[in-house]
Amino acid sequence: MVSIMISMEDSLRERLNLFSWINWSEVAREEAHKREIFKEYMKSKTVSSKNLKFCEKADWHPVDELPLKKEFVEKLKEIDKRGPGKSITIKEFNNWCNSL
Repeated sequence: MVSIMISMEDSLRERLNLFSWINWSEVAREEAHKREIFKEYMKSKTVSSKNLKFCEKADWHPVDELPLKKEFVEKLKEIDKRGPGKSITIKEFNNWCNSL
């Protein structure tokens, strides 16, 4: 196995040390793996079964990295313009949940 050393500013190192329970090496390995999977996906538009298992475990998929489609962004803007919907009571919410 290869070992990599990364140089960083002292301030970043101090901030990382605030989260001592996080295995930063594992985070870096996962991010590197995601990058490789994304590159493969961009070339072939597929993900191997081995990589798909990793994606499921990480709750991530290469399409998560793609930009949103313009049509979707426009639709979200239109919904945002309408403002919040009608407020409902807890009883109405429970009735709605039970109807599902």
